[in-house]
Amino acid sequence: MLSEFSLIDRFFARRAAAVRVSDTAAGALGIGDDCALLAPRAGEMLAISTDMLVEGRHFFADVDPQALGHKTLAVNLSDLAAMGAQPQAFTLAFSLPKADEAWLAAFSEGLFALAARYGCELIGGDTTGGPLNLCVTVFGSVPPQAALRRDAAKPGDDIWISGTLGDARAGLGVQRGEWSADASDAATFRHALERPEPRVPLGLALRGIAHAALDLSDGLAGDLLHILERSRMRATVDADAVPRSAALRRLAPEIQRRCTLAGGDDYELCFTAPATARAAVEAAGREAAVPVTRVGTISALQAADDRPAIDWRDAAGAPLTLTLQGFDHFHAD
Repeated sequence: MLSEFSLIDRFFARRAAAVRVSDTAAGALGIGDDCALLAPRAGEMLAISTDMLVEGRHFFADVDPQALGHKTLAVNLSDLAAMGAQPQAFTLAFSLPKADEAWLAAFSEGLFALAARYGCELIGGDTTGGPLNLCVTVFGSVPPQAALRRDAAKPGDDIWISGTLGDARAGLGVQRGEWSADASDAATFRHALERPEPRVPLGLALRGIAHAALDLSDGLAGDLLHILERSRMRATVDADAVPRSAALRRLAPEIQRRCTLAGGDDYELCFTAPATARAAVEAAGREAAVPVTRVGTISALQAADDRPAIDWRDAAGAPLTLTLQGFDHFHAD
């Protein structure tokens, strides 16, 4: 039977050493001491984020462990992408019902394959027995003036979305039996749900171009409101312009709207940029090899008692009355 330390050494410490590159962690002392030591790159600040994935809340019990390893790190790298930060290192703490060697081998394979792509080194963590629960803290580096913050949206800014929205929520709906899709589309949806792609290259390319940004983990309706609240702004959004995949377009229109506007787990970037920067934004998308779509506009609050809010429109510009809210981790739909 695997002990805690043999588990760490076999499935994580050795793999972490293989990922290490000379400039990844800027003088980090990694696994093996009571603490890791980490410094940001010269002239930059550390960007730090933590996410927890809980079985039954964030993933199904029968999820492919390799896909789960990928997603465990991907959702954290997505936070760095939203800040325009370069990944450096991460820690991993988890509880396991049992030390299943085949499960651990697949999980670590998915985790470290993504870590290697972005030169993000595992530098510490913790393990224990218990319900399956995965927690990553990720560290990145960004020049202070280049960080993409939620409180930086300006009146007249365009609102942009990377990639497409809604496939992950569509995949959840298929698995729950809320709606059906053919085998090919169901596979597309499941891939989106289980293997999100962190938009790190796009976040880096948007430095000096975008004003405000965040990643869409809990749905556009809820997450965009975070930018508006922090920036004290309003937004007008064309609901029909929100990008969606060909697979999603084959579902009923009301399902499409529910998934694209209020679904979660997309991990695409939502960001604002001045209208004068449209060509630069499109060039950043091409550089990062990800499509970017303009879906709305930021405007100033009109009165002292005006509140940040989203005004939804259809493709013709007509107002839409929509009751939407983002994913709530204590009251999930």
